[in-house]
Amino acid sequence: MLGQNEERKSQLVRDARKQRKKPKTALSCQMPGINIKNMVTKIAKTTVKKKKNLQPVLSGKVYIQSSFNNTVVTVTDELGNVVAWASAGSIGFKGAKKSTPYAASLAASAAIEKSKLRGLRKAQIFISGVGSGRDSAIRAFHNANIEVGSIKDITPTPHNGCRRKKVRRV
Repeated sequence: MLGQNEERKSQLVRDARKQRKKPKTALSCQMPGINIKNMVTKIAKTTVKKKKNLQPVLSGKVYIQSSFNNTVVTVTDELGNVVAWASAGSIGFKGAKKSTPYAASLAASAAIEKSKLRGLRKAQIFISGVGSGRDSAIRAFHNANIEVGSIKDITPTPHNGCRRKKVRRV
């Protein structure tokens, strides 16, 4: 009999302790995977950035870098400051689809839309690389009614610079 009474008392004490828990405040509350103290300090540290006064760019240079894996289109002003850029990967293509001409044309049109917001009207196009998206990216600029002044291929070509690997003997 005594053993059962002691057991019952300890059960009552445990129940009373559970009911006397601390009230939860905003900082002591625990959510799974989130530390609220860190969130509060991060919120306090962030500052509001001013928007830059973006000057209009009437003419610029377009660099199309087309490799076997991806196509990157960069639009700059006359001084070389980047106005807009896009790539087949940044649009959302993955894997082998990044190297297609269709992905290159969408990357070029995305860069065109960003640069048209800044007022781009004329462009000189510089192409480098041997990928399949070269021509379709140029066509995207023609279709977007941007006046193309010149198209120049700046793909680096070797002048017998590096020594070849030795011949493999089997």
